[in-house]
Amino acid sequence: MNTSATVETSLDAHHAHWAKLRRDLHAHPELRFEERRTADVVARELESLGYAVLRGLGGTGVVGSLPGADPHRGIVLRADLDALPIQEANDFAHASCANGVMHACGHDGHTVMLLGAARVLKQLPQLPGTVHFVFQPGEEGGAGARKMIDDGLFERCPTEAVFGMHNWPGLP
Repeated sequence: MNTSATVETSLDAHHAHWAKLRRDLHAHPELRFEERRTADVVARELESLGYAVLRGLGGTGVVGSLPGADPHRGIVLRADLDALPIQEANDFAHASCANGVMHACGHDGHTVMLLGAARVLKQLPQLPGTVHFVFQPGEEGGAGARKMIDDGLFERCPTEAVFGMHNWPGLP
């Protein structure tokens, strides 16, 4: 199996879906620990891909896990859900509908990128270890990661490493 071709084909086939979803999340931002609509959207997407979904860690956190061959090995891929208390000045069609709240930091994109990874990895042969897709609330000054950990994230999702990223729109 040509894994690279499978990934590219999957991403290309679902590009319009991901763009629409990101724009929807952008238009409906929620502040830290208020990400109920966003969590619902994420949970529905994961469930549509066949994931069992764990909800409520850290308040509004969502986790979907892809079981690997060795249940004792696991990694976390993490994205953030929350927006910032900033008034959006853009006037495009998917600008924020929430007065004084916007995704000024790209968390709408992070969420959709992680959902894309969940779709692609689900299509590949079984991985050596489990991948936990963690959608974290309260990243913007709310210590959401700490709250998820305190709620038992790593007990429920044994993990050897955590990976997150942040987009940087100004880079070419």
